[in-house]
Amino acid sequence: MARKRGDRPEVELTEGAIRVVWRGRTRTILPATAPPSSEEAADFIVALDDIVCWDPPDDDTEIKMDELQKILEAIDEAFDRLGLEVAYD
Repeated sequence: MARKRGDRPEVELTEGAIRVVWRGRTRTILPATAPPSSEEAADFIVALDDIVCWDPPDDDTEIKMDELQKILEAIDEAFDRLGLEVAYD
């Protein structure tokens, strides 16, 4: 099945967050703190457990597993383009 043009998450990196816009919904992802024992030098750490629902007014709509996968792929691509490291916890 062919994917519709533009049917992929758009990722915007701001100074303190990642903003994902997709299908008329937005999800703002704030950075997680690295565990004290972590030696990873990531520019941004995403807590996967925090990506459950969309931002208001869609905060009662859960992000499905297949949507989460596409969101993570889009985040990876955005960070790669900028030469930055993202880590998932």
